[in-house]
Amino acid sequence: MGPVSAPTGTGLPFLKGHGTQNDFVIVPDPDGRLDLGPATVARLCDRRAGIGGDGLLRVVRSAADPAAAHLAGEAEWFMDYRNSDGSIAEMCGNGVRVFAHYLVQAGLAKPGALAVATRAGVRQVRVAGPAADGTPGEVTVDMGRALLPGPDGIEVAVDDRVWPARNVNMGNPHAVAFVDSLDDAGNLYTAPRTAPEGVYPDGVNVEFVVDRGPRHVAMRVHERGSGETRSCGTGACAVAVAAARRDGIDPAVTGEAVSYTVDLPGGRLVIEEFPDGRVEMTGPAEIVASGTLDPAWLAGLPA
Repeated sequence: MGPVSAPTGTGLPFLKGHGTQNDFVIVPDPDGRLDLGPATVARLCDRRAGIGGDGLLRVVRSAADPAAAHLAGEAEWFMDYRNSDGSIAEMCGNGVRVFAHYLVQAGLAKPGALAVATRAGVRQVRVAGPAADGTPGEVTVDMGRALLPGPDGIEVAVDDRVWPARNVNMGNPHAVAFVDSLDDAGNLYTAPRTAPEGVYPDGVNVEFVVDRGPRHVAMRVHERGSGETRSCGTGACAVAVAAARRDGIDPAVTGEAVSYTVDLPGGRLVIEEFPDGRVEMTGPAEIVASGTLDPAWLAGLPA
């Protein structure tokens, strides 16, 4: 990677934010001048040697980044999302909410509707204005259409226990397993095994789900490249779609939208699926800190 540069004698600006406790390092780079390689991202996301986060959001104008230049006509801003190990991911639902909230807070966008470019395409977002007490408004993200590709017979395994799973793609891959207890997922330090081999050549996010009530579920998730996180927006969408199909509900057939409440370790999301296949996610987003990285620390990052 190239150097992480900042003006002489100054540090690199950053912020820290989270959506239902899925937390992110936010690096503003509107003109696309930074080259953040995997080792640098991993160090920034390190909870002991860096700032700490489940991932990193680089805020860059779409026109300034080759990965999103083709989307510049649809969305001014590109969410360059990286997992905490430095690997690139197509999409992060909680990240989009935090990203949009940052744009509004920084004065780069206004409350209401805005478009955000991601590697999974453009996401339409609505940012509600703050409540009377100043609490930030919730953010609704059009997460696109869920795909339920084959094959049948997918399984998820932890230790010697095996469960059937549903393959759901929300711009990134998910394997959703319904279990008796969330403790069945184990510690989730390492990725659960999936079968058959080769179904997920680029890795997969694995969700373990239990019922809490009518159209109300709870989940834990192992995110590829990050381990267990306290929330996963695309995972909550995948879980809601999988739960609806398990419950015999398909909005494309009924002609009516269906909504599921999804509890995660870090909070609650509401997921709505529409007859045209679109999935919307609504939940909170917060910016909790801002600052600058020490120049000497920056100079010591991996080259």
